[in-house]
Amino acid sequence: MAKQITRDDILSMEAYGAIRRDKAREISAAKRHRRMGIGPDATIYFENYDTMWRQIHEMLFIERGGEAQIDDELEAYNPLIPQGRELVATLMFEIPNRERRQQVLGRLGGVEETVYLHLGDERIAAQAETDVDRTTAEGKASSVHFLHFPFTDAQVRRFSDPETDVVLAIEHPNYAHTAGMPADVRAALAGDFD
Repeated sequence: MAKQITRDDILSMEAYGAIRRDKAREISAAKRHRRMGIGPDATIYFENYDTMWRQIHEMLFIERGGEAQIDDELEAYNPLIPQGRELVATLMFEIPNRERRQQVLGRLGGVEETVYLHLGDERIAAQAETDVDRTTAEGKASSVHFLHFPFTDAQVRRFSDPETDVVLAIEHPNYAHTAGMPADVRAALAGDFD
């Protein structure tokens, strides 16, 4: 499986436009098995080559930045492609009501440092992307966080064992929630490992 998207993988906007609707349906169907809710406001989306390929093309298609934009998009989204012994995810706090969103995020500073994947009694801490500080000095969290879950070979085997309970957890004092990983999500994510 490819681990990086290169300029050679980028379609012309005309070619992408011709397949855009079909790609949207295809990726939407795949994402159903790569998404989990955690508590009332958080959703985690596990990324891979295909989701990032589409994201880059969507950014190029919508913003129309042409050749000058390609390198920036590759630099932004390639780090979100799993590299063999990790899962990579986008954590989003999706709160439609603006006032409530401000209130909740205002109390979630550092939330990106409190996300864990549990394999039975073993805990894997998420490592947040450090390209941008996602918590303000006042303690307000961003609504979007990019996370890496690094695995050892033994942890990959445990993840793949249907007897192992897999649970995602956010252990922030102001947002403490867990969610068991459904079998369909687990099966889809197992393909992210080499």
